[in-house]
Amino acid sequence: MHKKCPKSNYFKSIALILLVLLILFYVNIFTFGLVPTRAQFTGGAAQEPWRIRIAPQSGVHSIAKQLQAQGIGVNPWFFQLAARALWVGAKLKPGTYLFPVGASTSDVLLQMARGDRVRETLSIIPGMTIWQLRAVIDANPALDHQTQGLNNQALLKKLNLNYPSGEGLFYPDTYVFDPGESDLIIYQLAASAMQKQLQLAWQQRTPQIAVSNPYALLILASIIEKETGQAADRGLVAAVFDNRLRKGMLLQTDPTVIYGIGPKFDGNLRKSDLRRDNPYNTYMRRGLPPTPIAMPSRESLFAAAGPAKSSALYFVAKGDGSSYFSTSLPEHERAVTQYQRLPAKAATTLPSKP
Repeated sequence: MHKKCPKSNYFKSIALILLVLLILFYVNIFTFGLVPTRAQFTGGAAQEPWRIRIAPQSGVHSIAKQLQAQGIGVNPWFFQLAARALWVGAKLKPGTYLFPVGASTSDVLLQMARGDRVRETLSIIPGMTIWQLRAVIDANPALDHQTQGLNNQALLKKLNLNYPSGEGLFYPDTYVFDPGESDLIIYQLAASAMQKQLQLAWQQRTPQIAVSNPYALLILASIIEKETGQAADRGLVAAVFDNRLRKGMLLQTDPTVIYGIGPKFDGNLRKSDLRRDNPYNTYMRRGLPPTPIAMPSRESLFAAAGPAKSSALYFVAKGDGSSYFSTSLPEHERAVTQYQRLPAKAATTLPSKP
């Protein structure tokens, strides 16, 4: 009489088969190459990595479909199962990735879970004007240019910023973004950072300073930024302008006049420019100009909020990046003669080289 296999042996066989299948599944996940060589498709460089962009808010199935559409032959069902097996299904991040040739399913999934993707940077330099900033952003090839062609007021409206000008509103820093992101992201990040630093400087201001609100502080900081040749002089430059504002004196600062001329300024500030009236000519109009004249650094914001203790009312460039500070007009005139007129005269009388 033929004996039947005990049930325990049957279940052991099933368990063994499942174990083997599970092992094969994980072997497939970890060892078999998913990312092909480009030579298979184009005859190009065999080792060139695959640049893949994954859209925001993509689920695992959508990611698999996007990989397929961009040349990586993944099976969506297997990809989803592998993501769950590795406990990364909810951790996959959007963005642009470079996947090396021969990368396995686990390599792709774990790289996306780490967010190890291509990143781009854009720097806003202290002292940059709004038209310079917009030109830099418009020229960046990695951004999606949604603001190109908008005037400054339309840009401010998109950013929900209620100011008379976009000048000075964007904090100088290096911003990191994903390729293909909207340029609005850069403006939003920079505007938010400037508001944070401006409010912090305003909260920590010296009570006796001349400016009466944060926007006036921003305007003054932008002038300090453009007038400071050496960082060590920043507090004294701030003191000169603060003293002049409190005394009702004209600020008489060249950078505001240059800003009033605008992008067409040719680098040569003439006496006729100083005599031409406009809202930014601080040789003819008292007080601050109507808007900032550049993007001020954090250091300039805090210098405007807490100027050095000094009675100086004048300063002149010494020719080495630093300035000489004076408390009276006669002292200032002597300094101008020493540091500017005499060196200029000497330069014009030097014999020409053979």
